[in-house]
Amino acid sequence: MEVILIKDVEKLGYADETVNVKPGYALNYLLPEGYAVANNSTNQRLLAERMKVAEKKEAKLVAQIGDVKARLEGVKLTIEAKAGTSGKIFGSVTGYHVADAIRKTANIEVDRKKITIVEGEVKNLGDYTAEVGLGKEHKVTVAFEVVAG
Repeated sequence: MEVILIKDVEKLGYADETVNVKPGYALNYLLPEGYAVANNSTNQRLLAERMKVAEKKEAKLVAQIGDVKARLEGVKLTIEAKAGTSGKIFGSVTGYHVADAIRKTANIEVDRKKITIVEGEVKNLGDYTAEVGLGKEHKVTVAFEVVAG
């Protein structure tokens, strides 16, 4: 069954894309939760109109993303965590901690769900990197250091 996505759905697609999914997934989850609408002529016309508006917004957004990207690439984040004497931290550092550090250091709000820590789990003190998604196709790599706090 073909549906038009209204919102981004992880591992399926981005908003305003037409995707083919199993009927049960569409009828029981995507449509009732408001993530998608059926792919019919009326909804296709509405999609075309939204795409025209989105193209205009995209030009402005690219300029803003470029500015945010430039500000984030030059920043070295420091995240404090409680640690034992061997350098192993209690708990782990997650995307939430990286987003909080970005907000405090660079005064930029980023979605913590769009942050992926390259090394996987961070359970020791040291230097790490994370990828921050800034849109459909834009990502920036951010370096951060976990220090004892």
